[in-house]
Amino acid sequence: MFPNVDRQYKGILQLLLHFQWTWIGVLYDDDNGEKFVQNVVPLFSQRGICFDFIERFPAITSVDNIDKMVTEGFKTYSVVTESTANVSVIYGEVETMIFIRMFPTISKYENVADIAVDKVWVLTAQMEFTSLPFQKNENIDFLHGVLNFAVHSKEILGFKEFLHMRKPILEKEDRDGFIWAFWEEAFECLFTGSMLDRHARVTCTGVEKLETLLSSIFETGMTAHSYSIYNSVYAMAHALYAMLSLKVKRTARVHEARQILLEHHLWELNYFVRNVSFNNSAGETVYFNPNGELETGFDIINWIIFPNQSFLRVKVGEIQPLSSTEEMFTISEEVIIWPNMFNQTQPLSLCNAKCHSGYRKAKEEGKPFCCYHCLLCPEGKISSHKDMDECFYCPQDHYPNEEQDFCIPKYVTFLSYEETLGIIFTSFILSFSLITILLLWLFIKHNDTPLVKANNKTLTYILLTSLLLSFLCALLFIGQPYQWTCLLQQVTFDLIFSVAVSSILAKTIILILAFMATKPGSRMRKWVGKRLAISIVLSCSFIQTSICIVWLSTSPPFLCVDMYSMPKEIVLICNEGSTIMFYCALGFMGTLAIISFTVAFLVRKLPDTFNEAKFITFSMLVFSSVWLTFVPTYLTTKGKYMVAMEIFSILSSSGGLLACIFFPKCYIMIMRPELNSKEQLRRRTMEQLKIL
Repeated sequence: MFPNVDRQYKGILQLLLHFQWTWIGVLYDDDNGEKFVQNVVPLFSQRGICFDFIERFPAITSVDNIDKMVTEGFKTYSVVTESTANVSVIYGEVETMIFIRMFPTISKYENVADIAVDKVWVLTAQMEFTSLPFQKNENIDFLHGVLNFAVHSKEILGFKEFLHMRKPILEKEDRDGFIWAFWEEAFECLFTGSMLDRHARVTCTGVEKLETLLSSIFETGMTAHSYSIYNSVYAMAHALYAMLSLKVKRTARVHEARQILLEHHLWELNYFVRNVSFNNSAGETVYFNPNGELETGFDIINWIIFPNQSFLRVKVGEIQPLSSTEEMFTISEEVIIWPNMFNQTQPLSLCNAKCHSGYRKAKEEGKPFCCYHCLLCPEGKISSHKDMDECFYCPQDHYPNEEQDFCIPKYVTFLSYEETLGIIFTSFILSFSLITILLLWLFIKHNDTPLVKANNKTLTYILLTSLLLSFLCALLFIGQPYQWTCLLQQVTFDLIFSVAVSSILAKTIILILAFMATKPGSRMRKWVGKRLAISIVLSCSFIQTSICIVWLSTSPPFLCVDMYSMPKEIVLICNEGSTIMFYCALGFMGTLAIISFTVAFLVRKLPDTFNEAKFITFSMLVFSSVWLTFVPTYLTTKGKYMVAMEIFSILSSSGGLLACIFFPKCYIMIMRPELNSKEQLRRRTMEQLKIL
């Protein structure tokens, strides 16, 4: 009449996992308990449950071994009370409850710690509430909140009334010894003719009412054990009927049927019991599976103990038969009454506190796998749930928060016009552009003056125009980048700066040739003019253009979504494509600057009314310093600050050229116009020649 025991084991496992009780104790009794431990420990361990203790109840033996039993009982009690596990599974039989009820008594002994055994007890279905006569008045508060697995049962109509009608037969010759003994202990009275001591006891009248007894003494409800007995009696009756039906015709007399039954081999009844199937008076179908086990489920019962030591069984869950493991278990958490020490909050039973989000579990050597300590996730990793074994990286487009317990989406960023840095750069670009336009207008206005003519006005206009374009090309680096802006950024910047630097180189070369042409009989005069200057600018620009064409043809710049450089940002940035070509273009421009600086430095003392060579030397020194500093800084900068660094280098180098070459000339044209005349030019030239 007991269902498949594996279903009960799986049900207990589901209960523990449902409440996340992974640190438990186990108490068991007799040889069946040994089998329970052998089956349950591996099954539970596979699902992450550890055992703080596995103890066997002392064997109930003869009086001669009572001292040994008591000693073992003290030891078991100490193990249970000192355990950090708040949940204990107890496997035993009906009589096991007798020993469990001794726990409060054991705690009163002198050498045993007075620790309340206030835990969540999970009892198997084989157990039942019972007690010895001397335990009748013992406190059972420690059983408050017990979760008891029980074979499925259902209330039978009229069962309570049937029990209430039971009365002892007072005639000694017809008395039922079991009922007499029970009656005397339950009502604390004695029948006439009883052999017990009558001290302080009243006489039993036989009219005492069972319904007045506490439920801890006598339950009038249908328990799982009673329901099993009820069904077994009917199963036997149906099996007998089926067996006799094969031997006796419906018209046979009753005494003939009895005779056939007496002559029949009763072991043959097994076949009919296995195949019996009927509906009981509770409306449930009773039948057995091919293994001869009752096909039914288990109820999960919650014991509620009242102050008067009566108790109530409340069904809080069940394990359905013929279902999958995930579907068979149901539990109503809100109905459960927990032991008093937990203040009606769901108990925890863990070896240690759970690791919070942002931490991971780390095994503790020498302890069960349920015991661990918590380590903070490494930088860049998170754990989003409690008790995670490993931390993990966020997706590429997310980053960890400060607590490292969830991922935050990265925000897309680029050097925009709206942010402070973008506004500052834009202001400088427009200011420098406006200053360059004013200088260009000023030089055009003084087009016929000696100062403008002496400095090769064609190269001057080319240089000013290229500087204006270099300032404006910095705007390509601000704002959201697109594929077309990525193609234009580097190429435009390289070409414009090549024109500017080649113009300065041409100025320097023209300056040398002009000095050499002043010598009598010099053939250099034919080289001094616009054609040579334009040729130098075009030649240098052609080489840079060729480099850019090769660059665009092989591995051009492209729009890059950089998710790694900045921890919290997705940076939209232009990738150079071919790094080699990028540094080739930059290197060619640097080579022109170094040549210009070297030549200008060598001729800085040549006669030059307006000190053009000195100005070029200073301008190339500034230009070279900016771009030599740019390379290492650019390589170590990340995100949009790489773009900012490039814009700063463009503005500072262009501004340096503008200031060093043109501001002194503007000072003469505006503040000292008397120096901008032919007479002054001849006089100063002659003075310089005398010095040389």
